[in-house]
Amino acid sequence: MMRVLPALVLLLAVACSPKPPGEGDDAAQMAAARAQKDLDFTNAPDGQPVPQSRRAELLPLAYFPFDPAYSVPAILRPSADRKTMMMPTSVGAEREMRRVGTLEFSLKSQPLKLTAFVEVGAPNVDHLFVPFSDLTSGTETYAAGRYLDLDRNATGVYIIDFNRAYHPYCYYNPTFDCPYPPAENRLSLPIHAGERLKIANK
Repeated sequence: MMRVLPALVLLLAVACSPKPPGEGDDAAQMAAARAQKDLDFTNAPDGQPVPQSRRAELLPLAYFPFDPAYSVPAILRPSADRKTMMMPTSVGAEREMRRVGTLEFSLKSQPLKLTAFVEVGAPNVDHLFVPFSDLTSGTETYAAGRYLDLDRNATGVYIIDFNRAYHPYCYYNPTFDCPYPPAENRLSLPIHAGERLKIANK
């Protein structure tokens, strides 16, 4: 009898099982989280991260409509490369990053990959940093790309929810030091989910 890899079994289970408590609840919870983020940004000290002079322009933040089709299962293939890489940032500096692995998933019937990173010296190595750009970058979303965050788990199976994609703080305030997504994380399709440019709502 053919043996199936445990990660594949888990991936199929995640992909095929219903999502309690339901898409409507997911959308409502995300709307509440976004409203709270707007409130936090509004009440934060000047420039943390949105300068007072830009709050009327940028707040509330703009988003694509919530779309559950942009929430997909992925398998993390661990990286055998122990070398680190220097990731350029928005202020002309560099961040030393280590590849944790490659997230393999399918979106809009396309097989895709994104590399997950941890910053060298970060206090929490269980936090996976997934910077990416796509065909909306520079037109509908910030030209330098967007970010996703994942919490590492023992199964190797993750949910990539592009509805949670967000702009780095340097979009609001150029004094912030934000890593740029590497070439390997440039997606060849538009991701119409998550945070978008304010002007795109007009």
